[in-house]
Amino acid sequence: MSSTHRIALGAALAMLTGIALAQEGGTKAYPTVDRVEYVLECMQKNGGKQEFLYKCACVIDEIAQKYAYDDFVEASTAARYQSLSGERGGEFRDPPQVREMGKRYLQIRGDAMKHCGVLR
Repeated sequence: MSSTHRIALGAALAMLTGIALAQEGGTKAYPTVDRVEYVLECMQKNGGKQEFLYKCACVIDEIAQKYAYDDFVEASTAARYQSLSGERGGEFRDPPQVREMGKRYLQIRGDAMKHCGVLR
């Protein structure tokens, strides 16, 4: 891991720990590790650039304003696996309620990404 990546990871952990502590006990509290994973994945999708540390943290903060943590997990899982082919993907593709949940999540995430200046 390069020193730039270590600095970004350290900054992300410090920032996200503060966010998680501020939200502790709230109905929309997200575990720190899940926030960090979201930010790191988002940064990776955007070339690992340092500027995306804050932009990607903004995205998960925006999403957290719309979803309680358990609802976020359910909706993001539905969205992620709707394109899974075969029988295994059927439970995410076929039920209208699950399709709608995934669609709503993608819309909320898309709006958050636009608001925070994230490309993908």
